[in-house]
Amino acid sequence: MSICPGNVAFGGLCIDKSLFDLVNKEIAPGTGVEPTTFWTALEKIVKDLGPKNEALLRKRDELQAKIDSWYQEHHDPLPDAAEQKRFLTEIGYLVPEVDDFQIEVNNVDAEIATIAGPQLVVPVKNARYALNAANARWGSLYDSLYGTDVIDEKNGAKKNGAYNPVRGQRVIAYAKNFLDHSVPLAGGHYADVIKFFLKDLDGRVQLVARLKNGTETSLADSQQFVGYLADGEELTSILLRHHALHIEIQIDPAHPVGQEDPAAIKDILMESATTTIQDFEDAVAAVDAEDKVKVYRNWLGLMKGDLETTLEKNGEVISRRLAPDRVFNHPNGGEYIVPGRSLMLVRNVSLHMYTDAVTTLNGDEIPERFLDAMVSVLAAIHDLKGHGEFRNSRTGSIYIVVPKLHGPEEVAATVELFSRVEDAFGLDRNTIKIGIMDEERRTTVNLKECIRAARERVIFINTGFLDRTGDEIRTFMEGGPVIPKPEIKNAKWIQAYEDWNVDIGIETGFPGTAQIGKGMWAAPDSMKAMVETKIGHPRAGANTAWVPSPTAATLHAMHYHLEDVFARQHELAQRERAKLEDIITPPFLNGRKLTPNEIQQELDNNAQGILGYVVRWVGQGIGCSKVPDIQGTGLMEDRATLRISSQHIANWLHHGVVSKDQVMQTLYRMAKIVDEQNSCDTNYRRMSDDPDKSIEFQAACDMIFKGLDVPNGYTEPVLHARRRQLKEVTAEVTAEVTPETQVQVS
Repeated sequence: MSICPGNVAFGGLCIDKSLFDLVNKEIAPGTGVEPTTFWTALEKIVKDLGPKNEALLRKRDELQAKIDSWYQEHHDPLPDAAEQKRFLTEIGYLVPEVDDFQIEVNNVDAEIATIAGPQLVVPVKNARYALNAANARWGSLYDSLYGTDVIDEKNGAKKNGAYNPVRGQRVIAYAKNFLDHSVPLAGGHYADVIKFFLKDLDGRVQLVARLKNGTETSLADSQQFVGYLADGEELTSILLRHHALHIEIQIDPAHPVGQEDPAAIKDILMESATTTIQDFEDAVAAVDAEDKVKVYRNWLGLMKGDLETTLEKNGEVISRRLAPDRVFNHPNGGEYIVPGRSLMLVRNVSLHMYTDAVTTLNGDEIPERFLDAMVSVLAAIHDLKGHGEFRNSRTGSIYIVVPKLHGPEEVAATVELFSRVEDAFGLDRNTIKIGIMDEERRTTVNLKECIRAARERVIFINTGFLDRTGDEIRTFMEGGPVIPKPEIKNAKWIQAYEDWNVDIGIETGFPGTAQIGKGMWAAPDSMKAMVETKIGHPRAGANTAWVPSPTAATLHAMHYHLEDVFARQHELAQRERAKLEDIITPPFLNGRKLTPNEIQQELDNNAQGILGYVVRWVGQGIGCSKVPDIQGTGLMEDRATLRISSQHIANWLHHGVVSKDQVMQTLYRMAKIVDEQNSCDTNYRRMSDDPDKSIEFQAACDMIFKGLDVPNGYTEPVLHARRRQLKEVTAEVTAEVTPETQVQVS
């Protein structure tokens, strides 16, 4: 009798056969790593580091229990920040900062070290999305302006239907005004140009523009002209470089847009998403080996450069694959090559996730991050060896972003894991770089020591408001009811947290070496508001920030031309560091009484958001998507938003602001609204017809009513359990349907 029925036994491991075959037959060949080496190393890592992983998780629980107990005793009145700081230090939650230091990271690609620009986060489980994101290095500014609300529709500028020349002219005027500010001419404006040509000036080929008044002018900074393409004597493309980002002016007098332009400009392309995080974590729903194999196979395709997918658009089948690099003529002769793709990082899961894709022989699940790290790196060896048509890292590095770490011990444990993976595969030490997500409170308050623990590997820190808020609420759960969710964005701790992250990053030597990032713009249809407000991220000292789409990346790229981030970081280095006391000030109501209407409105918003997200995650296996809020506005939702909403209701329940019956009645009402919002989706499973039998509805209830029982308020335990339940039910139903019945059903 097999000790590993249906799967593969290897040493002390039981491995899902589809995963075993993927590694052995698709990933390992060509890497120089034998499959037996891979599985032997994984088994050793599980044996050696598994107990350490469990100990770190126990410490999380132990610290939370002490914090819960302390707040139960001290919540009325709440001690001041100094007393809270003393307590957190006493229990080891807050660790002392030792001496100053600078990070010492080598072989970092320019996209991370010296180029400031937008960053996409994409579910790698979806091949089309993954390819779109990787190819979002370049985007049309004209298209991005024309198709969004950045250009309003007043005075005949509607965007629906065929091309609207009134709207088109407003787009062109906006784009040329942007050029005036970013790559200005020595005299005149781009709107006045009637022709571009090359001219030998001072022994160097330079770009010259002829204006409507007959005068000729060059660029204000001739060094910004770095490349061109031409058809005979006529320029077809002009490549400009500013703040290390490229802008391409495309010229075609035969193009419908170029025909109407005085200078025959048909489009302006922007270097946009300079980096992309291919996500194994919050953006995907991967609950079993079947799902993980899809995730891993797509990552392999990206690293080998052969990932390809097809889609149907306007009745035509279109193939998508990675874009090639772009080659121009250099003004001084030779070629000028610019990358055609984002530099890709990969986000693995964190310590608290376990998987049954690989278990011990007695059935114990292993830490999923061990498997993620091993597979991520093995696949990336194809890139390091240059096997494919394209290269991702030109410096020989592998970039792994690690979420939901709690403090420097967990960062150190991740560094140890990466060292073990490098040793297993014969890689040089520090080949694997680490991105630290500053999204858990114990990491925030100990950020400098977290960075110290990874000082030879760290290439990224960022603030993630959503998960960070969810952890904030859970950490202080016993201290009192929290303020309404919209108000938390203006709470004292938020601004201090955002500034603290930048301050620590600058203080430890990130400028010129690593990324300091800011969080996601969640409203992909509200690009006007994004363009107006997201410039605050580079002004805050962040040399990257997350965007929800390639279009948003192109629009956000303008901000990195309008703001010199590295100069801004130099300025910010002179200010005082944000106050830790502000960061540890909880966002409590502090005796403030909310009206019944305020309470119900907040409850409605949270319940609708939870249900709207869960129906897609549990019901369809979609980890991140544009979900309509209660007003019908589409917002990008992932597990982080779910964590806030569920913990917020759990907090109000715990402190008697709302009752269980009130929450249930709200969920019933919101289920009808969510059903209606999804009525056009043929794959949608309605909840309101029979909530008690709806797995999705019950998942939402679990999120709220078991919110205090789940460590750190994480959503994965409920989501994974309910998604697996639904997959099992669906499989059973499918198995029971005969071919004849299938015809009748269809």
